[in-house]
Amino acid sequence: MRIAISLLLIVALLVPSGARGENRVVAATLDNGLRVLLLEDARSPIVSFQVWYRVGSRNELRGATGIAHFLEHLMFKGTPSHGPKQFARLVEENGGQDNAFTSQDVTSYYVNIAAEKLDLVIDLEADRMQNLLLDPKEITSEREVVIEERRTRTDDDPGGFLGEEVSSLAFKAHPYGAPIIGWMEDITRITPDEIRAFYKTYYVPNNALVVAVGAFRAADALEKIKRRFGRIPRGKVPPPVLALEPPQNGERRVIVKRQAELPIVYLAWHVPNQKSDDAPTLEVLSTILSGGRASRLYRDLVYQRQLALEAGGDYSYFSIDPNLFWFWATPMPGQTPEKLETELSAHMERLKTEPVTDEELARAKNQIEAAFVYQDDSIHQRASLLARFELIGGFALKESFMAKIRAVTAADLTRVARAWFAPDTKSVGVLVPKS
Repeated sequence: MRIAISLLLIVALLVPSGARGENRVVAATLDNGLRVLLLEDARSPIVSFQVWYRVGSRNELRGATGIAHFLEHLMFKGTPSHGPKQFARLVEENGGQDNAFTSQDVTSYYVNIAAEKLDLVIDLEADRMQNLLLDPKEITSEREVVIEERRTRTDDDPGGFLGEEVSSLAFKAHPYGAPIIGWMEDITRITPDEIRAFYKTYYVPNNALVVAVGAFRAADALEKIKRRFGRIPRGKVPPPVLALEPPQNGERRVIVKRQAELPIVYLAWHVPNQKSDDAPTLEVLSTILSGGRASRLYRDLVYQRQLALEAGGDYSYFSIDPNLFWFWATPMPGQTPEKLETELSAHMERLKTEPVTDEELARAKNQIEAAFVYQDDSIHQRASLLARFELIGGFALKESFMAKIRAVTAADLTRVARAWFAPDTKSVGVLVPKS
């Protein structure tokens, strides 16, 4: 039985940085809860069609880690209408590209294809949202693929292995402490029934977001999406993630010995996400410290003093829940991890006592804005950015992002460094190569 479709249609005006003229984002919510964002972009005769599900490793239970990523693999294994491997084959035969990824917070699927093939993609994505086969034989076969992926990307990769250890050390209560790909013991144990239940719980229209950017008429594309996705029944509201990470009461440290060419040092602190007023300042701070070859860490540790082979950092602005602020460095041959840890900590302490220069602050803001603007040159990135802002509170937040970045001052950086980066609240990971 088809569900009658009536739409709450919200059309918002959005002028992204670097856009050529005004761009109207058509936003609609179907009766079954599916959220749809459409943006016309006729510069090239192509379209990027993306389906984002609000589920990632954050939604997994202990003993079933990796199930969201496992299911991502299985989404390409066919439906009664389109058998195994037919999704990718049809996309490729029509000149398109498709892929997917799983993160802590979301699972995303995309197809970039000629705009005239939009109907095909809508049909394929709607079909696997509701009718995935999940054949036990395919699950058994794909399990070995996921196991091998974990071996190559984590178990046999020194940096990946150490990062996993530090995350599990830093988070005691929140599921962010578990690896996205899952613990090996869970990957080998997860049953087809668990995967099927996970799919039915989270792969429902009211837990999904469809974003399309490209050479189409938004009104026409919306009607096509209504006809095909609108018939999928609304699911039950997925269970909320209630875990809250308690404050860290002391330094945590892990030292691992692995086959590796050189040591690696990781430092991580708990920081707020985009819901906090400190988030733009943390974004700027991360760029000043680790944003490219002009950053403090690279310029000092790699280029000038040659203490490190590489040095960097990361901050997850779009994280759904509060996450970690990372530093890392690989010592040059002859340098010790202890020396690098001291140097990384010294850079953070310096931010608490010495205001950054006007030049550094301006450079960091320009870097962030340039990266932000360049994304508008790609319809794929335009769609992805709309989705990310929508998932943290609404796509219109994109419009105010750069204003928040530009408002950050040197005094803000000092205050935030003092507030969030106490020496006794960090988690430290050191990888020592086996002889």
